[in-house]
Amino acid sequence: MAGPGGRRLKRDARLAGLAFLAVTSLGWGLNWPAMKVLLREWPPLFARGTSGLCAALLLAAIATARGERLAVPRSAWPQLAWGGAFNIFAWMGLGTLAMRWLAVNQAALLVYTMPAWATLLAWPLRGQRPGPASLAGLALCFAGVGLLFLGSSAALQPGQGLGVAFALAAALLFALGTTVLRPAPLPPLVGLAWQLVVGCAPMLVLGLALEHPQLAALSWRGAAVMAYMTLVPMGLCYLAWFAALARLSPTAAAIGTLLTPVIGVVAAAISLGEPLGLREAAALALTLGGVALALRARQSRA
Repeated sequence: MAGPGGRRLKRDARLAGLAFLAVTSLGWGLNWPAMKVLLREWPPLFARGTSGLCAALLLAAIATARGERLAVPRSAWPQLAWGGAFNIFAWMGLGTLAMRWLAVNQAALLVYTMPAWATLLAWPLRGQRPGPASLAGLALCFAGVGLLFLGSSAALQPGQGLGVAFALAAALLFALGTTVLRPAPLPPLVGLAWQLVVGCAPMLVLGLALEHPQLAALSWRGAAVMAYMTLVPMGLCYLAWFAALARLSPTAAAIGTLLTPVIGVVAAAISLGEPLGLREAAALALTLGGVALALRARQSRA
């Protein structure tokens, strides 16, 4: 639509998209310190698997109320299975597991290097050779990670190497999924609900078998965190995310979500007393600035 009215509608749509994106980043960001609190009472795979399956039921109910069918065509199950493995089990499960050993600032920064790894993986898998801007973004990204982990005061403590391995595995596998997988031909809420089932059911089974959770260990605070994880990051925030994607370009939305680790790190410093000095702030700025540059470079080449 041309003219002042059309420009006003586009502006209003963009503002609404940015508002939805802010809700998404805030809810996802606050989930990082919330998970750290929950891990004091319940083990990671069991906690994340339980929350994810509850969220799947909630999303399925919302989709049904909107008139969307939950039935999945047989041809779509392979895509759902791989999506659940890469986008849910790897990203959520391994990322949460990493927090047993790492601080929020360490885990969040490593996990959110995912777009940088996607840029690298697109070269051998899709033939998309990174250009100068992508390479500059990668350099900034890895310089930020190095600043956080390789300083004399930030050297890894015994056992933290396992946390780094899980966080990097989460980032790499999610990057691989975004590079090689296509979305299943389903409405977004239905697809997400089924991916949560596929990805979180194995977490719950492994958690029961290997972590031996004590159900009675969950305090009122832990129960409140579980409710938050289910209703906000995996409920409200995904609804807001889909609404933002309908109004913003994918690259603008992806860059906007880089506020998530910033919010998580700041919230962890305030609520958990985790360190947040000049070194941590510089590492965050370098890494996320590099990721944003790599994302913009990928979009310009698409």
